[in-house]
This record gives sequence, C-alpha cells and structure tokens, in this order.
Amino acid sequence: MLLNHEQYQSSFDKAMACVVECEHCAEACMGKPEMVKCARMCLDTGESCRTLATFMVRGSYFIAPLAKACAEICETCAQECEKHDMDHCKKCARSCREAAEAYRKIAKAAMATA
Repeated sequence: MLLNHEQYQSSFDKAMACVVECEHCAEACMGKPEMVKCARMCLDTGESCRTLATFMVRGSYFIAPLAKACAEICETCAQECEKHDMDHCKKCARSCREAAEAYRKIAKAAMATA
C-alpha cells in the first residue's frame, strides 16, 4: 500500500517545481512597475501550489477541490507570464502548465476515490 506522499509523489514534485519557478519569477519581476501583476500572480500561484503539496503529503480530504482550483490558478499565471519575453517568465509559464496538467489528473483521481 502506498503512503499518501508516495501516491502523489509525481504531482508533489510538479507542485514544488512550480513553487520554485513562481518564486524565482516573482523575485525577478519585483521592483519593475510594469511587472507588478506578474510578480503578484506568481507569489499567489506559488503559495497555492505549496498548500496543495502540503495537502497531498497528508492525504487531505480536500485534495480534489484544491487541485482543481490550483490548476485554474496555474493556467492563469502561465497566461500572464507568457505575455513577457524574459527567460524566468517563460520557465514559470512552462512549470505552471505542467503543474496544472498534473493537478487536473489528481483532482479527477481523488474525486473517483472519495
């Protein structure tokens, strides 16, 4: 039998990778008035991914609805980051899209087992 953290390991890894890229992007965008929206969105996205990762570790009952919400948040962040031509924004957008895909899968799987 898999433990909760093992069951969600690949999604957890995607979540933490997204946290890292979002934090990096936000840090790089801070202080630039034209990048305020991107920085704030990345901070919020990173925090939501961090929260979902914690829920996955403990096998929370709320994984499915949070994963669904996080997928939407990541997609929105990716759309914002894709508006900019900096490497950190491109990496963040890619990581957000990968996380969103993983989150949709775990939301579906978690709902099926609830």
